[in-house]
Amino acid sequence: MYYLITVLAGGTGSIKIIRGLASCTSDFSIISNIGDNFWFNELYVCPDIDTCIYGLAGILDKERGWGIRNDTFYYLNCMKLLGKETWFQIGDKDLITHIIRTKMLSNGLSLSAIVKWIAENQFNIKNKIIPVSDTHIETRIVTNKGDMNIQEFWVKNKANPKVLDVYYKNSDKAKCNQDAVKIIRSSDIIIIAPANPISSIAPILSLSQIKEELIEQRGKVIAISPVIGNKAISGPARKYLEAKGIESSARGIAKFYSQLISKIVIDNLDSDMSKEIEKIGVSSLETNILMNNAKEEKRLARLILRVMNYQ
Repeated sequence: MYYLITVLAGGTGSIKIIRGLASCTSDFSIISNIGDNFWFNELYVCPDIDTCIYGLAGILDKERGWGIRNDTFYYLNCMKLLGKETWFQIGDKDLITHIIRTKMLSNGLSLSAIVKWIAENQFNIKNKIIPVSDTHIETRIVTNKGDMNIQEFWVKNKANPKVLDVYYKNSDKAKCNQDAVKIIRSSDIIIIAPANPISSIAPILSLSQIKEELIEQRGKVIAISPVIGNKAISGPARKYLEAKGIESSARGIAKFYSQLISKIVIDNLDSDMSKEIEKIGVSSLETNILMNNAKEEKRLARLILRVMNYQ
């Protein structure tokens, strides 16, 4: 039986389960967060999309979780000499992607068309990578140091300021990518990656049509918790969750996604929360959710596919 699988993805946590899936099957598509996209030194940078592309192409810098491995930084050093901002680390190989994308945008192509061309022609990727919208959406972090772009908060300010709120600028005006809607509608399995719920998945959900479609398909949707105990596996998820009044735990994540998901994968260490999660109306699966190597990525991916009756 043929199954269509879709992953909602964003951030460094997503690429691990994507690589795991890729080791099991080629029959999956990705709906990508675009809230991290931003302009930097006149280049349009799409961190989450590029991480998906580089990860599937096998060239991602796994230590950093972003960029291309063994990259050099001559461009960045030259920009520094010219007095330009260099707090966002763009490598020389990575730079090529941003230049191509920016040029294609200036020629009037949509982000979706550009991502498809880059993935297929530059990196020979067969999986569909679908930006949730072709309209620019910007994740903004309201802090005690002011309102800033997520990259300014996370990279430039090293996530140090106190987070007061998070919002998604322009999402109310953004036009949803209809390819994303169609693929959710036709999918047999929908996986919400273990990404930061507020900064990586919520920007996708901020488009009402996507959220409504996921609610409609709830029985097919499974999430992977990005939290063990009360700590995020990576990144500043706890800061964001607390700012939004969401408990930083597997139970809190299940409650946050409860309208959209029928199942959640949580860590063995959080098995005591299973009954409470069940009361929310979400069934839980306990396992080791850390993916520290390719073997663990594949194991978790295979487990999810088995639970979702993939054949």
